[in-house]
Amino acid sequence: MASSAPWIAVGVLLLALCTALGLFLGPAAWRRLRQARWRQQPFPAVWRRLLRRRWPLYARLPPSLQARLRRQMLVLLAETPFVGCDGLAVTTEMRVLVAAQAALLRLRDDAAGFPNLREVLLYPAPFVVERTRPDEAGLWRDERRVHAGESWQRGQVILSWPDVLAGAADPADGENVVIHEFAHQLDQQRGAATGAPFLGHPNRYPAWAAAFGEAFAQTRQQEAAGQRTLIGAYGASAPAEFFAVASERFFECPAALAVAHPALYRELSDYYGVDPRAW
Repeated sequence: MASSAPWIAVGVLLLALCTALGLFLGPAAWRRLRQARWRQQPFPAVWRRLLRRRWPLYARLPPSLQARLRRQMLVLLAETPFVGCDGLAVTTEMRVLVAAQAALLRLRDDAAGFPNLREVLLYPAPFVVERTRPDEAGLWRDERRVHAGESWQRGQVILSWPDVLAGAADPADGENVVIHEFAHQLDQQRGAATGAPFLGHPNRYPAWAAAFGEAFAQTRQQEAAGQRTLIGAYGASAPAEFFAVASERFFECPAALAVAHPALYRELSDYYGVDPRAW
């Protein structure tokens, strides 16, 4: 048997070179370089067939956006660990389907993925979350809720696999847990979720605040009056939830959202860099 010492030495040398390059370029530049390399990798044909079978929205995307989505998927899949919970064995199908729907939010030319994302946790069913919350009287009470998904500020996205499948299977019902939770990740990019993700330049926030403030207030008033709204009561519960639900409607019910809240739609279209009404 040949000695493995030379190969170990080569590996150590390459690791040292990569580390030195990262230090020389800086973390942000090194991340861009690394992701550019992932985007150039071939996209497996079996993954394309999976997307066409499981996610009808993929076939509706223009070819240029399909290609952009595939490139973003390659980055997500290369850099994001997927962890099965409660005995769930994570498959390639699970990883690909989650990554595809998440990448839908990063189709704009200069989108940098999800900078804070550390891992995706998958459950075999909706999961129970136990928390202690204050009630209207200020008393703290234990609370148990069943969730289809969660997004944590420290970089975890938690998803129920059956809900991932359901969201992919019907891309026109306005409900998609992957879009919802990854929208929260964007909102949490620079701190707690507030309904105002990082827009890149301070001069973009006034128009965003005006459009979202008007649509949020209108939705809350209508829901309080017992009127049915496109965003719904859950979206009206907090600005962060409003942004996440509005993102679901933007990608899955674009025409309806553009009619109900035209200024909101324009801001989302500018932020995400696409106009789903054309698909």
